[in-house]
Amino acid sequence: MQVDKTDLPGVLILTPRRFGDTRGWFSEVWNRKTLADAGIELDFVQDNHSYSRDIGTVRGLHFQSPPHAQAKLVRCGRGRVFDVAVDIRNGSPTYGRWTGVELSAENGRQLFIPEGFLHGFVTREPDSEVLYKCTGFYAPECDGAVRFDDPDIAIDWGLGPDRAVLSDKDAAAGTFGDFESPFVWEGAA
Repeated sequence: MQVDKTDLPGVLILTPRRFGDTRGWFSEVWNRKTLADAGIELDFVQDNHSYSRDIGTVRGLHFQSPPHAQAKLVRCGRGRVFDVAVDIRNGSPTYGRWTGVELSAENGRQLFIPEGFLHGFVTREPDSEVLYKCTGFYAPECDGAVRFDDPDIAIDWGLGPDRAVLSDKDAAAGTFGDFESPFVWEGAA
């Protein structure tokens, strides 16, 4: 598995090898030992799968606060999405900065997002499916969101805010300026 760093410490792009023949291909997308060798030693406890019908569907920016914070390993099993992580660890030198990567069924990339980051994605193709592993169980009392189009974060989603397909929760999310992060940077990642 190829492991590439992003400009946000701890956020990694994982690209599993694919082994193909006349039938198609095979890929190992998670291996505890392989990832431990890359410094990722986590216990994933929940797998999620989302389906988005329309191009321009935005899910995010979401987080789950302590004591039920979640690290995530995100991949696209069908279609194509632009996946984003935003550093929200108080005291971090990259606080408020974002990174994004295109994940698709074709490229097989995955984005690893540690605790202390907002997460979101926008669909680039219809009928896109995103699968992600989480280190914490869903806890609705710890669930939170920040507006996807917040000007202080200034993510380039590749679409105008009026073209975004949003849930009621995401449309009502608060601004980054009013957000009080429950996460603290613990030093170099």
